[in-house]
Parts: sequence; C-alpha cells; structure tokens
Amino acid sequence: MKFRIAALLALSWLVLASPIHAQLYSVTDLGTLGGTFSVAFSINDSGTITGDSQNAGGNDIAYSYSGGVMTNLGTLPGGTYSEGRAINASGTIAGYSDSSVGERAYSYSGGTWTNLGTLGGFDSDAYGINSAGTVVGGALNAGGNAHAFSYSGGVMTDLGTLGGVNSTAQGIDSSGTIVGYADNASGNYHAFSYSGGVMTDLGTLGGALSYASAINDSGTIAGVAKTAGGNMHAFSYSGGVMTDLGTLGGTYSEASTINASGTIVGDAYTSGGQDDAFIYSGGVMADLNSLLDSSGAGWTLTAATGINGSGQIVGYGINPGGQTDAFLLNPVPEPSACAMLVGGLGLFGAVVCRRRV
Repeated sequence: MKFRIAALLALSWLVLASPIHAQLYSVTDLGTLGGTFSVAFSINDSGTITGDSQNAGGNDIAYSYSGGVMTNLGTLPGGTYSEGRAINASGTIAGYSDSSVGERAYSYSGGTWTNLGTLGGFDSDAYGINSAGTVVGGALNAGGNAHAFSYSGGVMTDLGTLGGVNSTAQGIDSSGTIVGYADNASGNYHAFSYSGGVMTDLGTLGGALSYASAINDSGTIAGVAKTAGGNMHAFSYSGGVMTDLGTLGGTYSEASTINASGTIVGDAYTSGGQDDAFIYSGGVMADLNSLLDSSGAGWTLTAATGINGSGQIVGYGINPGGQTDAFLLNPVPEPSACAMLVGGLGLFGAVVCRRRV
C-alpha cells in the first residue's frame, strides 16, 4: 500500500510538472467579397478584423469582419479600390483608397469615410492607428518625396526623415510613439522610432537596411533588418538592443506585428524555401502550419499579419481549395492541470487494477 501511495504521488507530480504542450490553433476561412482572394492585416482585442478582398467585379475592397460576417466598406468617393490596414480598439479603421482626387489615406468609423489628405503631393497611404485615433503612414510632399506622417485633429504632420529624402510610418502605440523606416544621409532605409518631435535611428543587424513595422505599449518594436551576411531577418528591439529572431530554417524572415505581451508574428522561409507564417514567443520561432488542429487540414499559412491581446492571429494563406484567403486562428483551449491530473489518476488506477488481475 505504501508503494502504491508513493507511486500515486510521484505520478501526480509528473503530471502537474510536465511542460505545457505547444499551443494549437483552429482555422477559420474569412471568405471573400465575391472574388477569388482575400487578405487580413489587423485584428483588435474585440476580434474585429480588417483587410481587403476581391469583389465580384475584380476590385480589391476594404472590409471589416466580425461575428462571421465580412462587410464591404466601399471606397472614398470616386474610388474603385481600397485596403483596410489597421484597426484600433474602438473599431476605427485606417488604410488607403483611390478617389476622384488620387490615392488617399483614410480613416473609417461608423460608416463615415475621412480623407486624410496629403503633405502637398498627390498620394498618401495609412498603415497604423492607435487607441486615440491618431493615424500614421506615408504621404507625398510638394517635392514628390514620400514622408512619414501622423494625423490627428484634422492635421497631417510631416515627421521628416533620417537625413535622406523618403520615409514612411508603419505603427503607433497608445502614448504616441511612432515607428517606421526612413532614408538616412547615405540613402539607406533604417528603422526609426519617433517621439517628442525626434526621429531616432534604430540601426540594423549588421547590414545596410532595416524597417520597423509595429510597436506595442511596452515600447518593444518589431520589424526586419539586413544581417552582416546580407539576409533579411525579423527583429525585436527593446532597451536600445536589436535582437535577431532567426528564421524557420531558410534565409529570410519578417516580423509583421507584436501584441501587448510581446508575441510577434510574421512570415519566414523554411529550409525548403517555402514562405510560411510564424509565431515568435519566449525566444522561439515556430511555424504556425505545425500548430494547427484538424481544422487546418489542407491549409498552407503564408503570412501572419496581426495578433491581438487574446492571441487570435490573422493573415493569409492557401486554403484547401487552392485559393488565397484571409484566415483567423483561434487558440484551442488547453487541458487544465486538474483534467491532466484526473487523467493521470485514471491511468494509475488502471495500472493498479491490472496488477490485481
């Protein structure tokens, strides 16, 4: 009897102390607006998604997706195409659309489109929006160069460059710190952060180029930079240090975004040269294609482009029918420690019973 009790305690400890298995995800195909493809770019903490989809007429149109329904947002007046690039906590969407006066950055809320204008040139595009509704992106100035901008209170502000001629803003956190990329005096694009009117060069991974794509509210930045060996690798940047996130065995990776807890998603080459969606957490990059439950049969996830605070992930890939569609990944609930313990006890009981026979 003492042996059995000791064995039971040992088994219980092993069950509770066993490492948690890798998080699995279920896949939802977001469908299209009547055309043959769709992509997703961003998801907020309420689970509302934005991106663009081909409609029945063959045009790319911005959408919002919530509760299993993809809603066509249309375009700016006179336009034929649009993209939804970012969505904030209140559901305001930022992106770009053509119009009767050229391609324009916009914000969209409650059925109302706002044309954000330009910096004096012809075009503008928006790529990020924060909880306060400040929009960031890139716009042409009167000289024909693209400059990063922020837009708030009806005013578009030119953020300048790192000494070169072009720049673009990609993301913004709740405090107003902006990230993106800009030409330096040597004509190379470098990732930047912008705060308090100052643009700071974040450097590279040893090569000539870098691009920042997103920032979370802890100030950690994600992006892609060239290494000393000449390959582009995803990075995270925090406390003045740029960290190479590696690849999935190939030569390339790119981080698309980062959530509040620091989990990063993007796409990377495998050792076979295939471009696959990845998730990076706890110092480990994993291929999302290897983390799908049975609902993922037949899917190839190409790129992960958005992740929210609940760990829901969006992106695009090739569905079982061979079509490129936007997807939503939902974390599959893991068995609780108690359930694992009960299962372990059941196994122990079965062993004891067999010993008695």
